[in-house]
Amino acid sequence: MLPQKPPVFPDGERILAVPQDKHASCFWMGWTGLRGCEKIGLSGEGTDAVVILEKTPFQEEKIPDLLKKAMKAELQMQNDIYCTFYLSPPPELSEIKATVVYPATEKHIQKYLRHEVHLIRETWEDYQNITLPFIQSQSFSIQWVYNILEKKAETERIVHENPDPSNGFVLVPDLKWNQNQLDDLYLVAVVHRREIKSLRDLTAEHLPLLRNVLQEGKEAIAKRFGVPGSQLRIYLHYQPSYYHLHVHFTAVGHDAPGSSVERAHLLADVIDNLAVDSTFYQKRALTFPLRADEPLFKKFQEAGKV
Repeated sequence: MLPQKPPVFPDGERILAVPQDKHASCFWMGWTGLRGCEKIGLSGEGTDAVVILEKTPFQEEKIPDLLKKAMKAELQMQNDIYCTFYLSPPPELSEIKATVVYPATEKHIQKYLRHEVHLIRETWEDYQNITLPFIQSQSFSIQWVYNILEKKAETERIVHENPDPSNGFVLVPDLKWNQNQLDDLYLVAVVHRREIKSLRDLTAEHLPLLRNVLQEGKEAIAKRFGVPGSQLRIYLHYQPSYYHLHVHFTAVGHDAPGSSVERAHLLADVIDNLAVDSTFYQKRALTFPLRADEPLFKKFQEAGKV
């Protein structure tokens, strides 16, 4: 069982390693993990880090090499014509992607720990009285978003930009996608307007912006990666992971984190809803998941809504 607090290592650092396989559990990396961070230029005394580990998808062109090369094969089960083996492929065919958050605050660490999840049904009144005051009281930095918009970071990763300050956006690959294969394609469109926090702020005024994101995003992905719009899942999160409006573009066959029905809202549906009723998202109740440790969940508990 995962401890409430991670162990503290000799220099006071804590490193949380988070396997992204849905069957895996979080675990705390030890001293050797910290040394690995130093090798990529991350070091410091008394500083925490989060390391997100993901097994990259197989690349089709490398499958023949995987099957031809000698590797350890451990038989697990055999029944008639069916066999199950555990294989240990060579390093060049068994890559693991590591995403590092460094330095990591306590909020970052808590975000990636496993906790019980509850579904919240938020009315517009709940949003005004509970959620919005909570958002306004938070100081979770999104400077990294502004760095992208201001071309201070990740400029080489930009796939498309509409520079219009009101109806424009920047389209970049999500860090969860290594761009080596299209099976797990994942890009994010970040709008230039900074006052739009989430789905709750959207009205018919924003339809030109949303239509630009939908149409230009599909065209840019088709041009750059050859994936047609009919093979894209295009959606917004509610609650979002950060409060600056952004839209997710993922391969429709990819089981992307947060693409389930309780959190994802298809952009095409959002556009249709706003075209019918400008204040649609200021009227309807919205359902979303919250972890039991999240401060917003505690606010709903205190209000007797859970």
